[in-house]
Amino acid sequence: MKTLRSHVCGAWHEAKDGFVPLTNPSTEEEIARASSAGVDFGAVLSHARSVGGPTLRAMTFGERSALLKEASKLLRRHRDELLALSRDNNGTTEPDGSFDIDGATGTLAFYAVVGKRLGDRKVLADGDGLQLGRTDGFWSQHAWVPRQGVAVHINAFNFPAWGWAEKAACAWLAGMPVVTKPATATALVAERMIEILVEADVLPAGALQLVCGGTGDLLDRLGPQDVVAFTGSADTARKLRTRAHQLDANPRFNVEADSLNAAVLAPDVDPAADGATWGLFVKDVIREMTQKAGQKCTAVRRILVPRDHLDAVRDALVARLDRTVVGNPTDESVRMGPLATEAQLRDAEAGVAELTAGGARLIRGSGKRVDGAGSPQGKGYFFEGTLLTAEDLSSEQVHTREVFAPVATLVPYDGDAEKAAKLVGLGGGTLVTSLYSDDGAWREAFVAHGACTTGRLYVGSEESAGDAFGSGAALPGSLHGGPGRAGGGEELGGIVGVTRYMQRLALQGGRSVVEPLAGADLQ
Repeated sequence: MKTLRSHVCGAWHEAKDGFVPLTNPSTEEEIARASSAGVDFGAVLSHARSVGGPTLRAMTFGERSALLKEASKLLRRHRDELLALSRDNNGTTEPDGSFDIDGATGTLAFYAVVGKRLGDRKVLADGDGLQLGRTDGFWSQHAWVPRQGVAVHINAFNFPAWGWAEKAACAWLAGMPVVTKPATATALVAERMIEILVEADVLPAGALQLVCGGTGDLLDRLGPQDVVAFTGSADTARKLRTRAHQLDANPRFNVEADSLNAAVLAPDVDPAADGATWGLFVKDVIREMTQKAGQKCTAVRRILVPRDHLDAVRDALVARLDRTVVGNPTDESVRMGPLATEAQLRDAEAGVAELTAGGARLIRGSGKRVDGAGSPQGKGYFFEGTLLTAEDLSSEQVHTREVFAPVATLVPYDGDAEKAAKLVGLGGGTLVTSLYSDDGAWREAFVAHGACTTGRLYVGSEESAGDAFGSGAALPGSLHGGPGRAGGGEELGGIVGVTRYMQRLALQGGRSVVEPLAGADLQ
């Protein structure tokens, strides 16, 4: 059985004890083990600060861009190997594994282009300068400058490739060294990707360190120049950001947490007409329910439907879910794999029970584990596509209990845009809300009342039906993050993601002095 290693202080570290098993979720076979026992986290941070940080900061954006481009190319060459590891440790079908791994290499490549365009500079001007005095003799210019700390990345179990790569791409481009910690239960893919980069000597010493296992006292050693980027549950984020040391030292803390994302069908979209917008709605909702077995922070959890269209929507979704074969991804008939861990399975069962106890009614699925095609009977963490409906629109559980599985609840409403927006807002903040309408006035009314409750508004219409990627795709050129329950953080979004790892500074002085310092003369 494979023992995962950490890569710290320029060397591989293999623990002697404290192991946590990694399991194939389709068969429940233990395939690896991981532990960070024996890692000196003080030394890890010192190595990053004294070796990796100075080297990266000495480079221009263009030079850092070349590192990202090479890393992306190298990892793409190992795509098939990484897909197999994803299948074995995450239970992903090939399309779902590709979504993760291609997302990782694609994001690295995207930020390589961003860095190339920024060129031979190390400081970024932020907006236009402003004359503060009677003349240009006293001028102000905001600028982004490198932080002299470490980027600590704590990643979720569901995206072991994309999760670390999208954070690292932004941090490296900003000039910060990275300590990445994948979720232990699904760390096989991340460990192999970092191993590939280390073996090829793609990155400068100290630019990337890997922790497989627990973080020990790592977070309690951080300082004000450091950045923590966390992806995971809202409950865990709350515990991490309220640690005493976090409050005292105040390193920057960026959170992307789970949320009860909503898909909203407007009353102008008539199922009977079978138009492009209707087709996009059904396709998107099914994809967001079943892709990666619903284990995505952007998955649809609530489906708001005009009451007059409720039966048509229910029938269309149930028919598609009935055709989605659940099982071991090695079986060619399978279209949706298992949940990643036994803990996720038990939480899904408990979550459906809580929703039904709160008044929601099951209309498709049992809310319990099922046997999967291609796996031994009684083995595997399989959960079928599950649909509920909630007549009590203000049901607390529907808007607060996320089931991180292929589970969504139909919420009928009267068709009013403002009321739909308020229902979405009961979720306390989402990463993405998807809206399907060809009625401009209805869309504007929804935006006026509901745009502030989400980080991204995906608008499906006849115009976008042929090109849209789906609401669940967190693309590097668009912001990923959201208010409230979604964490209040910001990732990706082009240059926005890079500036999370930089310090915004107000420069003041003579214009001819300030502008060169801010890099304004290079734009």
